[in-house]
Amino acid sequence: MPNDNPLQHLNLGQSTDYPSAYDAAQLRAVPRALNRQTIGINDNNLPFVGDDFWTGYELSWLNNNGLPQVAVGYFTVPANSPNLVESKSFKLYLNSFNESRFADWQQVEKLMREDLSQCAGAPVEVELKPISAVTHATIDDLPGDLIDEQDITITAYNYDPGLLQITGNDPTEQHFKSHLLKSNCLITNQPDWGSVYIHGVGPGLDTASLLRYLISFRRHNEFHEQCVERIFQDLTRLGFQKLSVYARYTRRGGLDINPFRSNFEKAPAVGRLARQ
Repeated sequence: MPNDNPLQHLNLGQSTDYPSAYDAAQLRAVPRALNRQTIGINDNNLPFVGDDFWTGYELSWLNNNGLPQVAVGYFTVPANSPNLVESKSFKLYLNSFNESRFADWQQVEKLMREDLSQCAGAPVEVELKPISAVTHATIDDLPGDLIDEQDITITAYNYDPGLLQITGNDPTEQHFKSHLLKSNCLITNQPDWGSVYIHGVGPGLDTASLLRYLISFRRHNEFHEQCVERIFQDLTRLGFQKLSVYARYTRRGGLDINPFRSNFEKAPAVGRLARQ
């Protein structure tokens, strides 16, 4: 019987040899449609725009003299790309540069842009910065009202959109943030820790119910990008006409993933958070 698992090509959860030379074949694509179909998103008519903002902190290669170069990499994958880039494959791909020689930084940047764009199926932006350019970067925070310090009882740790409640139907502009988002990797079940910002115009959200809802992702298995789109869909169904959802996850393997989805605005200018 043929194996119909569309994720069988991934290296997640498997013993893996680290590449000793540059190898674009390490990259693995995951079709975004696999998740979107189940939550009512049509890839041909997306209800949002946005990007997946990745930061790479373990990035190095050799120059033509064999001298190691180190950089922080900033990668922007558009939400309308057919594929997301699987994170372990991204890590292996970046590690394949470690002992390979390149003439200059521009060559590395161009190569990464081409390889990642091919994997995602759409143009991916790549910017490499020397350590000196980010040495004085400060710890940032998400905008919005923090909802984490409410004195409430939590009993649900399995995803449940039914926990969401409204306090009124009149459209209201609302800004919320929480640092209590946790989900688990779809394949390995490893924990993914994150902070989330929600900004929109819609019915008044009961903040206790919103916090309970976000905490209900605690045992949920899904990729970062998919969790953000699920939150977007659940709040849209609740009646939000304008909506932005932005999650910034802690790094694993030197990479953090920060998906942003909105139907009315650009991502806020937010840098590295305290846990990143």
